[in-house]
Amino acid sequence: MDPQQFIARIAPMAVRSMHQTGIPASLIIAQAALESSWGSSSLTVKQNNLFGIKGGNSSWTTTEYGDDGKPYTIKASFRAYPNWQNSIDDHANLLLNGTKDNPMRYRKVIGADYKAAAQAVYQGGYATDPNYPKLLMQLIEQYHLYVYDATLTEEENLLNLTANQQSMLVTAINDLMKKGYITDPSWLEKTKKGELTVSELTWLNTIILAR
Repeated sequence: MDPQQFIARIAPMAVRSMHQTGIPASLIIAQAALESSWGSSSLTVKQNNLFGIKGGNSSWTTTEYGDDGKPYTIKASFRAYPNWQNSIDDHANLLLNGTKDNPMRYRKVIGADYKAAAQAVYQGGYATDPNYPKLLMQLIEQYHLYVYDATLTEEENLLNLTANQQSMLVTAINDLMKKGYITDPSWLEKTKKGELTVSELTWLNTIILAR
């Protein structure tokens, strides 16, 4: 599965989860992409485990990082799910409720922007790779995942972008127009006026990824 296909499949579920939990959709998508190798890892293909959440009955080899930052491999058990939605729901439950020893472990992720959320999920102990926050932010910025963090109006399902999100999206569309990938100027006008819907954003992101 390539990034374009992966994002198109997971984005609607990530946005729904964000509105239910306050976890940024960009973080959900980026963590799933990183942990599952864009949905192609054996753990994801065989067990629908998008986020590398441990605690199941199956044993897999995984890479961890020591205090010195050096990687090593161990055997660990991982959970299995009937589908991607269940995996996303379990990930949300983990970030919302933490672990038995520390229920507040990931609470700083809730309602945060993507940069703060990427740092908070690492500081909470989700991963041992010291580059984990950087890798998440790189994915979010490279694939414009931050636009999925916009809120929606109830009546028209319109995106309510922050000034920064809108500026970044306008820049991306301008670039696509200069390269000839988008020829209809109404896309730029709709973005400037804040009139994009979720479905239109998904289509635009597909164009961006394809180029």
